[in-house]
Amino acid sequence: MSRAHVVPGKATPRGRFPHVKVVGDTEKFVFVSGTSSRRPDNTFVGVETDEMGTTNLDIRAQTRAVIENIRDILAEVGADLSDVVQLTTYLVSMNDFGGYNEVYGEFFDENGPTRTTVAVHQLPHPHLLIEIQAMAHLPRTDRTTAQEHS
Repeated sequence: MSRAHVVPGKATPRGRFPHVKVVGDTEKFVFVSGTSSRRPDNTFVGVETDEMGTTNLDIRAQTRAVIENIRDILAEVGADLSDVVQLTTYLVSMNDFGGYNEVYGEFFDENGPTRTTVAVHQLPHPHLLIEIQAMAHLPRTDRTTAQEHS
């Protein structure tokens, strides 16, 4: 069994792919596509431009928004952040690692998912500092059974 979803109320993917895909029959695996701080109106959390046109990008605000977007996407398929087993984070600059790590620690600890963080040359928009992809596991429980019947 496999179900793919584009989540209403979230920024539309910039390509032909879903926000999330659920696979499995008894035990379910949830795959969340790379997620950014982009809002449904195509603006970005963590981006401010002053009257002179200077742009300030905030890794902490972007990280928080990305993790909250992932949380919302997971909720659409009956999962939450506690179900996440693996994260891969893409940073445009490792100089942002400290701020990213600080906010990450507000959501996860050593009992949370395994994690890989890599630096990339660029992301799909120049205002993006971070993108995260996630994998979650949903053992067959009352909540996944209830979700299947809704």
